[in-house]
Amino acid sequence: MEGPGKRWSFLLAFEHILIIAGVFLLSVLTVALILNISRRMAWYDRINARKIHTGNIPRLGGLGFALPFIVCTLIITLRVLDPDQGIRFLPVLFALILILISGVRDDFKPMAPRYKLVFQMGAALCVLASGYTFKRLFFIDSEISPGFSIWKLFSYPLSFVWIVGMTNAINFVDGVDGLAGGISLLAALIFGAVFMFLGNSGLTSLFCICLAAAVLGFLVFNAPFPRAKIFMGDGGAYFLGFTLALLPLMGDGTGLPVIYAAAVLIIPFMDTTAAVWRRLRDGRRIDSPDRAHTHHKLMDLGLSSRRIDATLLSLQAVLGVLVYAAVKTPRLLSICLLLLAYLTGLGFFITVHFLSRRHKRAVAGTCGDPAKSPDRP
Repeated sequence: MEGPGKRWSFLLAFEHILIIAGVFLLSVLTVALILNISRRMAWYDRINARKIHTGNIPRLGGLGFALPFIVCTLIITLRVLDPDQGIRFLPVLFALILILISGVRDDFKPMAPRYKLVFQMGAALCVLASGYTFKRLFFIDSEISPGFSIWKLFSYPLSFVWIVGMTNAINFVDGVDGLAGGISLLAALIFGAVFMFLGNSGLTSLFCICLAAAVLGFLVFNAPFPRAKIFMGDGGAYFLGFTLALLPLMGDGTGLPVIYAAAVLIIPFMDTTAAVWRRLRDGRRIDSPDRAHTHHKLMDLGLSSRRIDATLLSLQAVLGVLVYAAVKTPRLLSICLLLLAYLTGLGFFITVHFLSRRHKRAVAGTCGDPAKSPDRP
């Protein structure tokens, strides 16, 4: 005879499945509605030299998947979390809304980078104020002691830079149909699988899978088959970056160590690091745009949007498997697998960098010095 414990577990799992399915369906419906309204109101993406699309394509898709996820977050906060956890999580919910509003505002009327940074820093402080920070570097580390420690002081600025940096990182890779959404979908699933394995972070796993479901609903309209019908815009990219930065901080107990979290998001992490270095090296502002991101380099090598998606999403999947395996394995093997994930990502970026540079030199020929181009790798 089935015991009450099994029956309760079944009901809880069924409720979670309903929530996930509901988020996906609501995302599809919301994106479809926004697509229709955007076409009627002529809310289209701005076309410039860095954009690769043609024609009028709406760019408010991020609103379509962010709203269902926020509704899901609110339901979980009110229905599942105990009152103390719910109160603690309210500033995070406010931060999610703040990031979304600032991003959508930027989609309608571009804001100066310093104002966007103010919104992102404010949202990051809301997360830190709720106590969500990195607690350790590796799983073999001891948890931060409740008292004074050097690491505890270091964890706050590290978590702050992580949140603000990753918020912008997803926006940097949002240059090909389905790319930012696909990377975010896989990263959310990887985080969800890791927290599910850890066993004491069931609610965090639910948040991760709900985010993946919301993004999947958007990808129904954004995948390059044959072409995207709507873009996520800055609102969606900033929201995804912020939420993905938040998830590894949320696990019950100690969350996910920073080294593992960064490995999951190594594609946007390395692309952003390279962009910042490139602009500082060339004496340009960090927020100045260029055409030297990873997807631009792959495009210059002759890859189509679909092949760029296939290449980078395959890399993301491989990295995810390595990180998940690293979490599951004993100490020394875990470090080796994690190191392999970093070397795989680094090797890919170095290979693309040199292939792109050789290609540009071959194309430039005697027409000029590619080293003086502001968009050089």
